[in-house]
Amino acid sequence: MTTTTVPTDPRLNALRTLLDGRWAPVREEVREQMGRFRPVRPGLSTEEYRARVLDLMGELAATKRPHAGFAPEYGGEGDIGGTVVSFQTLGYGDLSLLVKAGVQWGLFGGAVQVLGTSRHHDEYLRAIMDGELLGCFAMTETGHGSDVQHLRTTATYDPATREFVIDTPEPGARKDYIGNAARDGKMAVVFAQLVTGGATHGVHAFLMPIRDDAGAAMPGITISDCGEKAGLNGVDNGRLVFDHVRIPREALLNRFADVAEDGTYSSSIENENRRFFTMLGTLVRGRISVAGGAGSAAQKALALAIRYGSTRRQFADPTTGEEVALLDYRAHQRKLLPALATTYALHLAQEDLVAEMHRIQAPGAVVTDEKAQRDLEYRAAGLKAVATWHATSTIQACREACGGAGYLAENLLPQLKADSDVFTTFEGDNTVLLQLLAKGLLSEYGSRVSELGPLGTARFASGVAVEAVAEKTGLAKLRLRAVDPRSPQAQARLIHDRAEHLLASLARRLRPAIRPGSDQFGIFNDAQDHLLHASRAHVDAVVYDAIATAVDKVSDAPTRELLAQVRDLHALSVVEADRAWFLEHGRLTVAESRAVTAAVNDLCASLRPHARLLVDAFAIPESWLDCPLLRTS
Repeated sequence: MTTTTVPTDPRLNALRTLLDGRWAPVREEVREQMGRFRPVRPGLSTEEYRARVLDLMGELAATKRPHAGFAPEYGGEGDIGGTVVSFQTLGYGDLSLLVKAGVQWGLFGGAVQVLGTSRHHDEYLRAIMDGELLGCFAMTETGHGSDVQHLRTTATYDPATREFVIDTPEPGARKDYIGNAARDGKMAVVFAQLVTGGATHGVHAFLMPIRDDAGAAMPGITISDCGEKAGLNGVDNGRLVFDHVRIPREALLNRFADVAEDGTYSSSIENENRRFFTMLGTLVRGRISVAGGAGSAAQKALALAIRYGSTRRQFADPTTGEEVALLDYRAHQRKLLPALATTYALHLAQEDLVAEMHRIQAPGAVVTDEKAQRDLEYRAAGLKAVATWHATSTIQACREACGGAGYLAENLLPQLKADSDVFTTFEGDNTVLLQLLAKGLLSEYGSRVSELGPLGTARFASGVAVEAVAEKTGLAKLRLRAVDPRSPQAQARLIHDRAEHLLASLARRLRPAIRPGSDQFGIFNDAQDHLLHASRAHVDAVVYDAIATAVDKVSDAPTRELLAQVRDLHALSVVEADRAWFLEHGRLTVAESRAVTAAVNDLCASLRPHARLLVDAFAIPESWLDCPLLRTS
């Protein structure tokens, strides 16, 4: 019978150091603060829950931790990366607090900081940082969620009064699902189509009050409550409707564009599409934060389920007569340990992404490379999609792995499942985000091919054509034979080759769309499954590289050996999940495909004694794990 590794294992500190990474002091500070916050007790009414989360917001603001991401001249530290990491660490606690804090300091405060200029910073940033001015991020509309470029709310400039007139021209233009709007928000960053002199200049952001000091809606603004949701009921999501609301010209967040008193429009970015994507690109922090928060939710679920499965016993071993721990069953290991390995890999990929964001966006950063900024946006889109889908599936598996106990509210998993479920569709619907990533990958792929020159392009096209014929006729060569599934070189080849092949074949499939008169929508729509597969494969390659690099950097040999097994389990789980593709495209033989599954089983057995150690390395505050599930198992 296998035994559980005790928390005092000498590898624990090495794993914690690796996972905490560059911003370890930030993580430790937030953990300490969370230990002082009392978890929200179950059974509260929606109003009571919102009030409690608002109180927690005040406690969080008093720690000054939310100040860190703002500019030093306003009392911050300019630590963009640290802010995202602190948000991620909050994911171990109440997710309503996480989301409300993200709306206040990430979306609302972040938009004022990155889209506004000194006239907005001087007047509002300090109050936003201190939590004295609560605000909303009013982008999404009832009729337009992901398609932000075609929002219908209008902001029409009136030169006679030097004001913008904000209007909701149709029911579909109502601002919907807006966090902080239903109860606590006093101001909102409103995204609307800017119109001046009869010309529309695309979506811009405006800072406007929505409530007066007494809490009543401002004239011309109708505020309603979205009501109870499947989860996150500590967040007061609401709806906003504007009836020709006038705000001063200076309310335009004018970092990238401005309107003069006479109505003349000007922008440092002439192309409207480029200007729009530049403005949205500066807000990529929210997307990265959601991926991190989802990762923390998955870690918490795994900590609960693995600790429970290590001690809860069911059915007797006929050879010994002793009941068997749930986690000793292969089926139970299969539910949890591959998910744990992927959670590790995603965490390390998230660390890399946060570091790149910090490099580009931190105050004083001199990164002017537009490609680097666009690559960051694409990478964030892909990782957010994969991380949130992974969290959703992992939390469900953990809930099932705890049986009836996992269905009781007192054991945290049901609330965790309900609260995290929306992560797959907010800050960008995942399917749309993978399409955004595919667009970037195709653009980069086209540039690489064009750089080959006429002769290189001809050779490249010839090679692609030969490969396509080989696949169609079943004659594909087994040129990437994975002799040993446990070989990291073989894993890397398989995962990267799939990503590269899917992208190349997608580009070939979409080539007819560039012909004059082609049905571009129809061609892209028909290839949408291929497009999403290619994007997902690309993210898998990025995530694998993150954990493979981390293994190489670990100096402690026992820890490195353990982490190498985690890497292998993650990689082979990815391959196993798409075995059909690897078989169809000649990357694996039938025997090798079977060997992959056998290796996954072997790795589950090898890692089972260390499962408790691996979840303890997340260092989740015990007060946020405390529940009857772990006290009685």
